[in-house]
Amino acid sequence: MSQIMRRDLITLDMDDTLDDAKKLFETHTMHHILIKNESTLAGVITDRDLWKNLSPTVGTRNETPQDSFSMNKRVHLIMSRELITATEETSLTEAVLLFHDHRISCLPITNEKQQAIGIVTWRDIIKLIAIQYRQKLKQA
Repeated sequence: MSQIMRRDLITLDMDDTLDDAKKLFETHTMHHILIKNESTLAGVITDRDLWKNLSPTVGTRNETPQDSFSMNKRVHLIMSRELITATEETSLTEAVLLFHDHRISCLPITNEKQQAIGIVTWRDIIKLIAIQYRQKLKQA
């Protein structure tokens, strides 16, 4: 996994708000934010998790006080806590099975202290397979 994982992690702390998450999703081109509890990985939220918990009127002139209040909700209230993780030594085949068997869209890469050191998404896996396939075609 070390060759395909992204090490430039986007993280929040458990007590950060949905507003903090919304700003990160709007600023960066990504679909997952890793949630830390001090230095260890505690959860993950996806852009879909966020949008399911926000009113469609947030940030519009129709925003209500209730909508504004929901932006102060803490990310730990909506994050996925049942994490499927891998290590740098996890093989591509093992990673593909983890994605398939657990129906996940990202695989946080952790060290022995359960600290996030990288992330691999299903898009990263597809990209790697496509590159390998194109290389095989060129060799044929």
